[in-house]
Amino acid sequence: MRLPVFDRRRAGVLLPMSALEAALGRGGRACIDWLAEAGFSVWQILPAGPVGEDRSPYWVRSDCAGNPAFLDPAELPDPAGPVDPEFLAASASWLRDYALFEALTGAHAGAPFWEWPPPLRDREPEALARAAAELSAEVARLEREQYGFYVQWNRLRAYALSRGVRLLGDLPFYVGPSSVETWAHRELFQLKPSGEPAAVGGVPPDYFSPVGQLWGNPVYDWQALKRTGFAWWLARVRAQLARMDLLRIDHFRALAAYWAVPAGARDARGGAWQHTPGEELLRRILDEFSDLPLVAEDLGLITEDVLALKNGFGIPGMRVLQFAFDGEPDNPHLPYLYDRDCVAYSGTHDNDTTLGWYRSLDRDTAQRVDYFLGATAEAMPEALIRAALASVARLAVIPAQDLLGLDSAARLNTPGTVAGNWTWRLPPGALTTELAQHYRRLNGAFGRAPG
Repeated sequence: MRLPVFDRRRAGVLLPMSALEAALGRGGRACIDWLAEAGFSVWQILPAGPVGEDRSPYWVRSDCAGNPAFLDPAELPDPAGPVDPEFLAASASWLRDYALFEALTGAHAGAPFWEWPPPLRDREPEALARAAAELSAEVARLEREQYGFYVQWNRLRAYALSRGVRLLGDLPFYVGPSSVETWAHRELFQLKPSGEPAAVGGVPPDYFSPVGQLWGNPVYDWQALKRTGFAWWLARVRAQLARMDLLRIDHFRALAAYWAVPAGARDARGGAWQHTPGEELLRRILDEFSDLPLVAEDLGLITEDVLALKNGFGIPGMRVLQFAFDGEPDNPHLPYLYDRDCVAYSGTHDNDTTLGWYRSLDRDTAQRVDYFLGATAEAMPEALIRAALASVARLAVIPAQDLLGLDSAARLNTPGTVAGNWTWRLPPGALTTELAQHYRRLNGAFGRAPG
């Protein structure tokens, strides 16, 4: 069975909800209207969970809760009105833990849970009961906030479907070090007795960094997860697919093997690859979701075991044009090597904008790009956008910054750095009718606009 998003040639836009005002209300509907007008039928977002002070959507504080910053304050449910029983049933397994965790974090001035008094840190029942009573007003507010997220998200998704737009979500592979997940499910992670990470995730030296990337997220205890039948992982996938039409699995290669670095290391070079029972996990997901509505983020160091895992389950991968021009004719990011069931990108949220990328190229690489595309510097970034849209990939996704022709000042994230990321916002009035008409024609020319 072909996945709904891969039923025909489609085009999408990568635009994080954090870039919009009132993303779950007026801002989100305006974005969907523009996408539909421009012939785009997929909106790809980044992880939508609550974030910490660094604002990274890949350090989520909860897998199931939503980021309250996306709410439209003008469209919140009546605070005195009833709560939908479906929400109460769907959130029963996580809502109280999440609300109490956030309330306790606030009560301890934002300190990570391993710095709380040991009875709270270690979730002693009496201490939790006292805290829930003392913080009952804040807990109730946080629970109501999540109900507002549930209502607005469902309303926005229904609106998107009514305009022919599908949502492509993103599941971060790891969670934040101090998160409700690590606090409430400590046994599923490699943690010290205090709750601090004993080993953290990352990747060895790669395209983005000569010393690797040290993310700081705690790595899983995969044997503990396996003993539970991967129940926690199944719950996080289930929660996201209740909101999305298709889900990108971030850092898919870690389902074959993950890079574990001892906590406290200065960089990621001292890590080691560890085996992951990813095939068993994917079989469990397949048991529940027979069409396996996933996309693999298969970038970075992709070995034969990763390819076997992805291809064995028929999961579409990603191809990124900015990675294509190293001069090697077998580079898998070159469009003539694409499979139909893949997602083609000009760049991703971790890349520079296409204009910024092109301007930073050395002379030889820039000449290869120009010759391959049959274009000049003045044609960028649209020449690369056209190459993505013209490819055989069933889905082509273009970052909003590339649609707008923005330079490096609009870059969303620079891997391996901690400052200045995740702050880009869509300029007011940027999504114009004229721009929509231009991309409607372009999507139509490459068979991607709806009939």
